Amino acid sequence: MIIKMLCIIVFFVFLPFLLTLMNEYILAIESSCDDTSAAVLRGTTVLSNIIANQEVHRQYGGVIPELASRAHQQNIIPVVDAALKHANITKNQLSAIAFTRGPGLLGSLLVGTSFSKAFALSMDIPLIEVNHTNGHIMALFAQEENETTKVPEFPFLCLAVSGGHTQIIKVNDYFDLEIIGKTIDDAAGEAFDKIAKIMGLPYPGGPIIDRLAKEGNPNAFSFSKANIAGLNYSFSGLKTSFLYFLRDRLKEDKDFVEKNKADLCASIQREIIETLMKKLVKASKETGIKQVAIAGGVSANSGLQKAMYDNGKRYGWEVFIPKFKFSTDNAAMIGIAGYFKYKNGMFASQDQTPYARTTTQK
Repeated sequence: MIIKMLCIIVFFVFLPFLLTLMNEYILAIESSCDDTSAAVLRGTTVLSNIIANQEVHRQYGGVIPELASRAHQQNIIPVVDAALKHANITKNQLSAIAFTRGPGLLGSLLVGTSFSKAFALSMDIPLIEVNHTNGHIMALFAQEENETTKVPEFPFLCLAVSGGHTQIIKVNDYFDLEIIGKTIDDAAGEAFDKIAKIMGLPYPGGPIIDRLAKEGNPNAFSFSKANIAGLNYSFSGLKTSFLYFLRDRLKEDKDFVEKNKADLCASIQREIIETLMKKLVKASKETGIKQVAIAGGVSANSGLQKAMYDNGKRYGWEVFIPKFKFSTDNAAMIGIAGYFKYKNGMFASQDQTPYARTTTQK
Protein backbone atom coordinates (compact mmCIF):
# COMPACT_ATOMS: atom_id res chain seq x y z
CA MET A 1 0.00 0.00 0.00
CA ILE A 2 2.83 2.38 0.90
CA ILE A 3 4.63 1.59 -2.37
CA LYS A 4 1.43 2.24 -4.31
CA MET A 5 0.97 5.60 -2.60
CA LEU A 6 4.59 6.54 -3.31
CA CYS A 7 4.13 5.67 -6.99
CA ILE A 8 1.03 7.87 -7.16
CA ILE A 9 2.84 10.77 -5.49
CA VAL A 10 5.86 10.43 -7.80
CA PHE A 11 3.57 10.24 -10.82
CA PHE A 12 1.74 13.48 -10.00
CA VAL A 13 4.92 15.27 -9.00
CA PHE A 14 6.77 14.42 -12.18
CA LEU A 15 3.79 14.54 -14.56
CA PRO A 16 4.00 18.32 -15.08
CA PHE A 17 7.74 18.01 -15.69
CA LEU A 18 7.20 15.24 -18.25
CA LEU A 19 4.50 17.25 -20.00
CA THR A 20 6.86 20.21 -20.15
CA LEU A 21 9.51 18.09 -21.84
CA MET A 22 6.95 16.86 -24.36
CA ASN A 23 5.98 20.43 -25.22
CA GLU A 24 9.32 22.13 -25.64
CA TYR A 25 8.97 24.49 -28.56
CA ILE A 26 11.95 25.87 -30.43
CA LEU A 27 11.79 28.88 -32.72
CA ALA A 28 14.34 28.68 -35.53
CA ILE A 29 15.66 31.46 -37.77
CA GLU A 30 17.46 30.98 -41.10
CA SER A 31 18.90 34.01 -42.93
CA SER A 32 22.16 32.83 -44.48
CA CYS A 33 21.45 33.97 -48.04
CA ASP A 34 18.35 35.42 -49.72
CA ASP A 35 15.52 33.51 -48.01
CA THR A 36 14.13 34.71 -44.69
CA SER A 37 12.71 31.72 -42.85
CA ALA A 38 11.24 31.00 -39.43
CA ALA A 39 10.01 27.68 -38.08
CA VAL A 40 8.55 26.29 -34.89
CA LEU A 41 9.39 22.76 -33.83
CA ARG A 42 8.31 20.43 -31.06
CA GLY A 43 11.25 18.07 -30.83
CA THR A 44 11.98 17.05 -34.42
CA THR A 45 8.35 17.59 -35.45
CA VAL A 46 7.94 20.61 -37.70
CA LEU A 47 4.85 22.60 -36.71
CA SER A 48 5.49 25.49 -39.10
CA ASN A 49 8.10 26.43 -41.66
CA ILE A 50 7.57 29.84 -43.24
CA ILE A 51 9.85 31.13 -46.01
CA ALA A 52 9.90 34.59 -47.59
CA ASN A 53 11.70 34.56 -50.94
CA GLN A 54 13.41 37.63 -52.39
CA GLU A 55 12.36 38.06 -56.01
CA VAL A 56 14.45 41.23 -56.39
CA HIS A 57 17.59 39.22 -57.23
CA ARG A 58 16.20 37.65 -60.41
CA GLN A 59 16.73 40.80 -62.45
CA TYR A 60 20.43 40.78 -61.55
CA GLY A 61 21.06 37.10 -62.30
CA GLY A 62 22.30 36.39 -58.77
CA VAL A 63 22.06 37.41 -55.14
CA ILE A 64 23.05 41.01 -54.34
CA PRO A 65 24.25 40.92 -50.69
CA GLU A 66 23.18 44.45 -49.78
CA LEU A 67 19.68 43.97 -51.18
CA ALA A 68 19.43 40.60 -49.41
CA SER A 69 20.24 42.03 -45.98
CA ARG A 70 17.74 44.87 -46.43
CA ALA A 71 15.01 42.43 -47.43
CA HIS A 72 15.76 40.28 -44.36
CA GLN A 73 15.19 43.33 -42.16
CA GLN A 74 11.79 43.84 -43.77
CA ASN A 75 10.77 40.18 -43.68
CA ILE A 76 12.00 38.76 -40.39
CA ILE A 77 9.28 40.04 -38.03
CA PRO A 78 6.32 39.13 -40.30
CA VAL A 79 7.86 35.70 -40.97
CA VAL A 80 8.36 34.96 -37.26
CA ASP A 81 4.84 36.13 -36.49
CA ALA A 82 3.44 33.85 -39.23
CA ALA A 83 5.47 30.88 -37.94
CA LEU A 84 4.11 31.27 -34.40
CA LYS A 85 0.53 31.66 -35.61
CA HIS A 86 0.79 28.68 -37.96
CA ALA A 87 2.15 26.54 -35.10
CA ASN A 88 -0.74 27.79 -32.93
CA ILE A 89 1.49 28.86 -30.03
CA THR A 90 2.54 32.15 -28.47
CA LYS A 91 6.06 33.43 -27.95
CA ASN A 92 5.68 32.79 -24.20
CA GLN A 93 5.57 29.04 -24.86
CA LEU A 94 8.99 28.95 -26.54
CA SER A 95 11.81 27.10 -24.79
CA ALA A 96 14.70 28.35 -26.95
CA ILE A 97 15.62 30.09 -30.18
CA ALA A 98 18.01 28.57 -32.73
CA PHE A 99 19.61 30.58 -35.50
CA THR A 100 22.02 30.16 -38.39
CA ARG A 101 25.33 31.64 -37.32
CA GLY A 102 27.13 30.79 -40.56
CA PRO A 103 28.44 30.28 -43.10
CA GLY A 104 26.67 32.58 -45.53
CA LEU A 105 26.37 36.23 -46.53
CA LEU A 106 27.59 38.25 -43.57
CA GLY A 107 24.98 41.02 -43.90
CA SER A 108 22.15 38.50 -44.09
CA LEU A 109 23.50 36.52 -41.15
CA LEU A 110 23.78 39.69 -39.07
CA VAL A 111 20.04 40.30 -39.39
CA GLY A 112 19.11 36.79 -38.23
CA THR A 113 21.74 36.74 -35.49
CA SER A 114 20.81 40.15 -34.10
CA PHE A 115 17.11 39.35 -34.08
CA SER A 116 17.67 35.98 -32.39
CA LYS A 117 19.94 37.43 -29.69
CA ALA A 118 17.49 40.23 -28.92
CA PHE A 119 14.50 37.85 -28.90
CA ALA A 120 16.22 35.36 -26.61
CA LEU A 121 17.31 38.11 -24.25
CA SER A 122 13.85 39.69 -24.06
CA MET A 123 12.15 36.31 -23.46
CA ASP A 124 14.89 35.02 -21.12
CA ILE A 125 15.28 31.78 -23.08
CA PRO A 126 18.43 29.98 -24.29
CA LEU A 127 20.12 30.91 -27.55
CA ILE A 128 21.40 28.15 -29.85
CA GLU A 129 23.78 28.69 -32.77
CA VAL A 130 23.66 26.32 -35.75
CA ASN A 131 26.06 25.71 -38.61
CA HIS A 132 24.20 26.01 -41.92
CA THR A 133 25.63 22.82 -43.44
CA ASN A 134 24.90 20.91 -40.23
CA GLY A 135 21.33 22.15 -40.56
CA HIS A 136 21.01 20.73 -44.07
CA ILE A 137 22.11 17.32 -42.80
CA MET A 138 19.74 17.47 -39.83
CA ALA A 139 16.88 18.00 -42.32
CA LEU A 140 17.09 14.22 -42.81
CA PHE A 141 15.61 13.87 -39.30
CA ALA A 142 12.59 16.13 -39.93
CA GLN A 143 9.21 14.74 -38.93
CA GLU A 144 5.73 16.07 -39.57
CA GLU A 145 2.64 15.67 -37.44
CA ASN A 146 0.74 12.39 -37.98
CA GLU A 147 3.54 11.10 -40.18
CA THR A 148 6.71 9.11 -39.49
CA THR A 149 9.75 9.44 -41.73
CA LYS A 150 12.53 6.86 -41.51
CA VAL A 151 15.84 8.44 -40.54
CA PRO A 152 19.44 7.25 -41.07
CA GLU A 153 21.42 5.49 -38.36
CA PHE A 154 24.93 6.50 -37.34
CA PRO A 155 27.37 6.39 -38.95
CA PHE A 156 26.12 7.35 -42.39
CA LEU A 157 27.55 9.13 -45.39
CA CYS A 158 26.00 12.37 -46.56
CA LEU A 159 26.71 14.26 -49.75
CA ALA A 160 26.01 17.86 -48.72
CA VAL A 161 25.58 19.67 -52.00
CA SER A 162 24.32 23.21 -52.50
CA GLY A 163 25.23 26.55 -54.06
CA GLY A 164 27.88 27.15 -51.43
CA HIS A 165 29.08 23.67 -50.46
CA THR A 166 29.91 20.30 -51.93
CA GLN A 167 31.17 17.91 -49.27
CA ILE A 168 31.14 14.22 -48.50
CA ILE A 169 30.61 13.95 -44.77
CA LYS A 170 30.87 10.92 -42.52
CA VAL A 171 28.18 11.59 -39.95
CA ASN A 172 29.19 9.79 -36.75
CA ASP A 173 26.72 11.61 -34.51
CA TYR A 174 24.54 14.69 -34.50
CA PHE A 175 27.58 16.80 -33.65
CA ASP A 176 30.41 14.63 -34.95
CA LEU A 177 30.68 15.41 -38.66
CA GLU A 178 33.85 14.34 -40.43
CA ILE A 179 34.47 15.93 -43.84
CA ILE A 180 36.21 13.28 -45.97
CA GLY A 181 35.83 15.00 -49.34
CA LYS A 182 35.06 18.49 -50.61
CA THR A 183 35.24 20.74 -53.64
CA ILE A 184 38.51 22.60 -54.12
CA ASP A 185 36.82 25.37 -56.10
CA ASP A 186 33.20 25.80 -57.20
CA ALA A 187 30.34 24.04 -55.44
CA ALA A 188 28.08 21.90 -57.63
CA GLY A 189 25.11 24.23 -57.14
CA GLU A 190 27.31 27.19 -58.03
CA ALA A 191 28.37 25.37 -61.21
CA PHE A 192 24.71 24.80 -62.15
CA ASP A 193 23.89 28.49 -61.66
CA LYS A 194 26.97 29.76 -63.52
CA ILE A 195 26.36 27.44 -66.46
CA ALA A 196 22.71 28.53 -66.57
CA LYS A 197 23.88 32.15 -66.67
CA ILE A 198 26.24 31.35 -69.56
CA MET A 199 23.25 29.93 -71.42
CA GLY A 200 21.18 33.02 -70.68
CA LEU A 201 18.76 31.21 -68.36
CA PRO A 202 17.09 33.11 -65.48
CA TYR A 203 18.31 32.94 -61.88
CA PRO A 204 18.27 30.60 -60.05
CA GLY A 205 19.43 28.42 -62.90
CA GLY A 206 19.76 25.03 -61.21
CA PRO A 207 16.03 24.20 -61.11
CA ILE A 208 15.61 25.40 -64.72
CA ILE A 209 18.43 23.16 -65.92
CA ASP A 210 16.81 20.26 -64.08
CA ARG A 211 13.45 20.93 -65.75
CA LEU A 212 14.88 21.32 -69.25
CA ALA A 213 17.13 18.27 -68.81
CA LYS A 214 14.05 16.06 -68.64
CA GLU A 215 13.31 16.97 -72.26
CA GLY A 216 16.84 16.51 -73.61
CA ASN A 217 19.39 13.83 -74.51
CA PRO A 218 21.97 13.48 -71.71
CA ASN A 219 24.48 11.97 -74.16
CA ALA A 220 24.20 14.69 -76.80
CA PHE A 221 27.38 16.49 -75.71
CA SER A 222 30.37 15.79 -73.50
CA PHE A 223 32.67 18.13 -71.60
CA SER A 224 36.04 17.84 -69.91
CA LYS A 225 35.92 16.90 -66.24
CA ALA A 226 38.68 17.31 -63.67
CA ASN A 227 40.37 14.19 -62.34
CA ILE A 228 41.04 15.03 -58.69
CA ALA A 229 42.74 12.53 -56.39
CA GLY A 230 40.98 11.10 -53.36
CA LEU A 231 37.45 12.13 -52.53
CA ASN A 232 37.71 15.81 -53.44
CA TYR A 233 35.81 17.55 -56.23
CA SER A 234 36.48 20.25 -58.79
CA PHE A 235 33.85 21.90 -60.98
CA SER A 236 35.63 24.99 -62.30
CA GLY A 237 37.21 23.03 -65.18
CA LEU A 238 33.86 21.61 -66.23
CA LYS A 239 32.37 25.09 -66.21
CA THR A 240 35.26 26.42 -68.34
CA SER A 241 34.96 23.50 -70.76
CA PHE A 242 31.27 24.27 -71.20
CA LEU A 243 32.02 27.96 -71.75
CA TYR A 244 34.59 27.29 -74.48
CA PHE A 245 32.38 24.66 -76.12
CA LEU A 246 29.51 27.12 -76.32
CA ARG A 247 31.76 29.93 -77.56
CA ASP A 248 32.96 27.80 -80.49
CA ARG A 249 29.47 26.57 -81.39
CA LEU A 250 28.00 30.08 -81.30
CA LYS A 251 30.59 31.18 -83.85
CA GLU A 252 29.14 28.60 -86.22
CA ASP A 253 25.48 29.20 -85.31
CA LYS A 254 24.28 32.14 -83.24
CA ASP A 255 21.09 30.22 -82.41
CA PHE A 256 22.95 27.13 -81.17
CA VAL A 257 21.84 27.51 -77.54
CA GLU A 258 18.20 28.00 -78.38
CA LYS A 259 18.19 25.04 -80.78
CA ASN A 260 19.95 22.72 -78.33
CA LYS A 261 18.86 24.07 -74.94
CA ALA A 262 17.33 20.85 -73.61
CA ASP A 263 20.24 18.68 -74.80
CA LEU A 264 22.78 21.11 -73.31
CA CYS A 265 20.99 21.04 -69.96
CA ALA A 266 20.67 17.26 -69.96
CA SER A 267 24.33 16.80 -70.90
CA ILE A 268 25.81 19.19 -68.35
CA GLN A 269 23.53 17.80 -65.63
CA ARG A 270 24.73 14.28 -66.44
CA GLU A 271 28.36 15.40 -66.19
CA ILE A 272 27.85 17.07 -62.80
CA ILE A 273 25.89 14.15 -61.38
CA GLU A 274 28.41 11.58 -62.62
CA THR A 275 31.17 13.58 -60.94
CA LEU A 276 29.25 13.71 -57.67
CA MET A 277 28.31 10.04 -57.66
CA LYS A 278 31.76 8.74 -58.64
CA LYS A 279 33.31 10.10 -55.44
CA LEU A 280 30.32 9.15 -53.27
CA VAL A 281 30.56 5.54 -54.49
CA LYS A 282 34.29 5.61 -53.76
CA ALA A 283 33.63 6.93 -50.25
CA SER A 284 31.10 4.18 -49.58
CA LYS A 285 33.54 1.49 -50.70
CA GLU A 286 36.40 2.92 -48.64
CA THR A 287 34.36 3.31 -45.45
CA GLY A 288 32.12 0.28 -45.89
CA ILE A 289 29.11 2.44 -45.01
CA LYS A 290 25.89 1.51 -46.80
CA GLN A 291 23.60 4.15 -45.35
CA VAL A 292 23.98 7.02 -47.78
CA ALA A 293 22.18 10.34 -47.91
CA ILE A 294 22.14 13.63 -49.79
CA ALA A 295 21.24 17.02 -48.36
CA GLY A 296 21.31 20.66 -49.38
CA GLY A 297 19.58 22.57 -52.15
CA VAL A 298 20.92 20.41 -54.99
CA SER A 299 19.46 17.31 -53.30
CA ALA A 300 16.16 18.46 -54.82
CA ASN A 301 17.57 17.82 -58.31
CA SER A 302 15.55 14.99 -59.89
CA GLY A 303 18.54 13.64 -61.82
CA LEU A 304 20.65 13.42 -58.66
CA GLN A 305 17.85 11.71 -56.77
CA LYS A 306 17.48 9.12 -59.54
CA ALA A 307 21.24 8.53 -59.53
CA MET A 308 21.11 7.98 -55.75
CA TYR A 309 18.41 5.35 -56.03
CA ASP A 310 20.08 3.68 -59.04
CA ASN A 311 23.39 3.45 -57.20
CA GLY A 312 21.55 2.34 -54.09
CA LYS A 313 20.22 -0.69 -55.97
CA ARG A 314 23.60 -1.38 -57.53
CA TYR A 315 25.67 -1.15 -54.33
CA GLY A 316 23.12 -2.17 -51.71
CA TRP A 317 22.73 1.29 -50.16
CA GLU A 318 19.89 2.42 -47.99
CA VAL A 319 19.23 5.85 -49.46
CA PHE A 320 17.93 8.87 -47.56
CA ILE A 321 16.76 12.08 -49.25
CA PRO A 322 14.99 14.93 -47.42
CA LYS A 323 11.61 16.09 -48.62
CA PHE A 324 11.75 18.95 -51.10
CA LYS A 325 10.36 21.42 -48.54
CA PHE A 326 13.35 20.66 -46.29
CA SER A 327 16.00 20.55 -49.03
CA THR A 328 16.41 24.21 -49.88
CA ASP A 329 17.32 26.81 -47.25
CA ASN A 330 14.68 26.73 -44.52
CA ALA A 331 14.42 27.28 -40.78
CA ALA A 332 13.02 23.83 -39.98
CA MET A 333 16.43 22.23 -40.57
CA ILE A 334 18.00 24.82 -38.23
CA GLY A 335 15.38 24.00 -35.62
CA ILE A 336 16.12 20.27 -35.75
CA ALA A 337 19.84 20.88 -35.24
CA GLY A 338 18.87 23.32 -32.49
CA TYR A 339 16.69 20.71 -30.78
CA PHE A 340 19.53 18.21 -30.52
CA LYS A 341 21.78 20.94 -29.12
CA TYR A 342 19.04 21.96 -26.69
CA LYS A 343 18.81 18.41 -25.36
CA ASN A 344 22.55 18.49 -24.69
CA GLY A 345 22.59 21.94 -23.12
CA MET A 346 24.74 23.34 -25.94
CA PHE A 347 23.73 26.99 -25.65
CA ALA A 348 25.34 30.08 -27.18
CA SER A 349 26.29 33.30 -25.43
CA GLN A 350 25.11 36.77 -26.33
CA ASP A 351 28.56 37.71 -27.64
CA GLN A 352 28.36 35.28 -30.58
CA THR A 353 28.97 36.87 -33.97
CA PRO A 354 28.15 35.42 -37.40
CA TYR A 355 30.85 34.04 -39.71
CA ALA A 356 30.83 34.05 -43.51
CA ARG A 357 33.08 31.02 -43.95
CA THR A 358 34.16 28.08 -41.84
CA THR A 359 36.25 24.94 -42.23
CA THR A 360 34.59 23.05 -39.39
CA GLN A 361 31.06 21.95 -38.61
CA LYS A 362 29.58 23.37 -35.40
